[in-house]
Amino acid sequence: MEPRWAQTGRAGPDDDEWGQQPPPSSLFLQLPSNATLRFRGNVAKAWGAGLGDGEPPGTPQERDGEEAGDQESVPLKRLPLCMAEKRRLRFQEQQAAWKWSRWERWQVGRRRLRGQVGGALLYAQMWRDSLHHIGGHFGTGIQSYFSFLRFLVLLNLGGALLTVGFVVAPNAAFEGLQLNQTQRGQNSTVNSSCLQYDPSVRGLVSYFTYLLDLLSGTGFMELTHLFYGYYQNSAVDFVGFSYNIPLAYLLSMLGYFSVCLLWIVRRAVHLLKRSLVSENGALSTYSNKVFAGWDFCLAPGTAVHMKHTSLRYELRMDLEEQTLRRLMAQRSRAQRVALYGLRGALNLLVGALLGAAFYCVYRATEYSQQSQQDTGPGQQGLALGLLVAYLPSIVITAANQLLPLAFGLLVRLERYPLSLEIRLTLLRTVFLRLSSLVVLLLSLWTQITCHGDPEADSCQPCGYNHQQHPCWETSVGREMYKLLVFDLLVVLLVLLLVEFPRKLLVTHGPAPLARLWGQQEFLVPPNVLDLVYGQTVCWVGAAFSPLLPLLNSAKFVLLFYLKKLTLFSNCRPANRTFRASSSSFFFLLVLLLGLAIAWVPLLYSVFVLQPSHACGPFRGEPTMWSTLSAAIETLPHVAREFLEFVGSLAFAVPLFLLLCILMFYLMALAHSYSRLVKELKGQLRLEGRDKVFLVTQITELS
Repeated sequence: MEPRWAQTGRAGPDDDEWGQQPPPSSLFLQLPSNATLRFRGNVAKAWGAGLGDGEPPGTPQERDGEEAGDQESVPLKRLPLCMAEKRRLRFQEQQAAWKWSRWERWQVGRRRLRGQVGGALLYAQMWRDSLHHIGGHFGTGIQSYFSFLRFLVLLNLGGALLTVGFVVAPNAAFEGLQLNQTQRGQNSTVNSSCLQYDPSVRGLVSYFTYLLDLLSGTGFMELTHLFYGYYQNSAVDFVGFSYNIPLAYLLSMLGYFSVCLLWIVRRAVHLLKRSLVSENGALSTYSNKVFAGWDFCLAPGTAVHMKHTSLRYELRMDLEEQTLRRLMAQRSRAQRVALYGLRGALNLLVGALLGAAFYCVYRATEYSQQSQQDTGPGQQGLALGLLVAYLPSIVITAANQLLPLAFGLLVRLERYPLSLEIRLTLLRTVFLRLSSLVVLLLSLWTQITCHGDPEADSCQPCGYNHQQHPCWETSVGREMYKLLVFDLLVVLLVLLLVEFPRKLLVTHGPAPLARLWGQQEFLVPPNVLDLVYGQTVCWVGAAFSPLLPLLNSAKFVLLFYLKKLTLFSNCRPANRTFRASSSSFFFLLVLLLGLAIAWVPLLYSVFVLQPSHACGPFRGEPTMWSTLSAAIETLPHVAREFLEFVGSLAFAVPLFLLLCILMFYLMALAHSYSRLVKELKGQLRLEGRDKVFLVTQITELS
């Protein structure tokens, strides 16, 4: 067969170009990928030399030694080799061990020790066996929910260590040891009425009042370590050391939020790399789902059948989307205009539903706060008192449960592709859940600041509405505490009153009703959004309730076992499944959005809003940040000048310019990497065509 360069009329390579090595075979020159290699000069020469009929230079022993040297940096158990090959490499490594220097032996020992420690830490992971058990029965999609739940537990435990270690525990120890506390003097210009704050109830108190205070965070609960108002604006001197409680409170809160931000960003970057590889459109083909989509962690039984159903659903969804795109391309202009008009009307309806939900949250918060102020504790009775106290939580929870059902019905009328339907419903649900918290905070802000007017009659004496919120920080923390408690109560009630009765009815009830209702599905996205909502509530209230991260950790631990119980007892995997990589990254982005929302009230309270005069560690200060400024003034001259320089424009402007240069460099680097990725994708496509060509040649020869 004549070489392709001869067929195209090009001059063939001479002996000087290819050297003493044999020229590439004619079959290699006919491959589709060689159509581009013929114009690459020395690159094609090197590749052709490597594909010659001769063996690579060197003896087999030398090649084995080089192979072992290249692989010695990777543990043998991670190499994709058979056991015989691993034994051969281990034997070669043992034979060559006596030639190693002392430094090389130390490196090998250190690497083995690191592997052993990593293995021990792997076995010590929280809920490791439970996660493997869940993944084996229900796949990695549902396992990703419980892995995300474990991540949130560890995140809250880390924050609880900061707040408890630097705020709660020292304050309790100082009170228990009865150490001398230096109280900071109150501002003499403050009105005496602004210093009145006593939430405790005098006289005979009924048992129901204590129960109401425990569930709503009022009364005696406001005078515990749980809320902001309990802590003092003082410094404790002992053993020649002064412990500033307000400074420790402020730095621990800022440190907690910073640790959460860094931890989430690190995890999101790691999952982004995985999602870019596994969810790439060029690689997620039908053949990839058929030949590489199986989950080998599944145990035999129902899970295998559900995985078959999931793969069949994914293929059907891809085919439906291709069909829908083809139909969309064939629509006339009148049909497209009618469809866009329908989508616009449905979006207006969605906006109206969201607006109605936000208005209900705003009015419920306003009514609850006003009603609790007008009536004293215990005067409304237990049931009515709990209803009034939890009215904002009830309205928010009802909106979060009912509106996503309406979104799911409306999005089907908009005639989007199935994958876009799921994403659009999730985005609307995320917006609803996070915006409801924003509306609640906005309602509290309007009450505390008199709609932002400090000259109003209610805010003029103290700078905030002291009559309605004598300790406004505790009021905000109390609302977040009620949301956390109510969220847990809803989970318990749904488990006991909905999921278990549904399982009994489907299993032992009439057959037509069982087929109509069906067994409950474990939907990963709504459950994960519940976790994100609960974590955002914790972040918003953490600055005003230091023990809230610890309570949230306990709530998530209990939630793990409750969800595991209902998963194995009542639920089955959903037909519409998400890949763990893409969904985990999306949920971390939503979590970052919740953290950004929680940063806003924290920074506004630290830098702008006037602290309460009657409670808390910042009483008597113009802002919370002034505590840090006063602490900097007590530092040595050199340290004080350094910190002042860091906070000045002389440092900020060069830092900003340096960050801009770094950003442009990273953008150029990302652009070069994207070009490289495109070239590699093109090479993969050419290799696929090579395989088709080779199969065709084999078929013709046979």
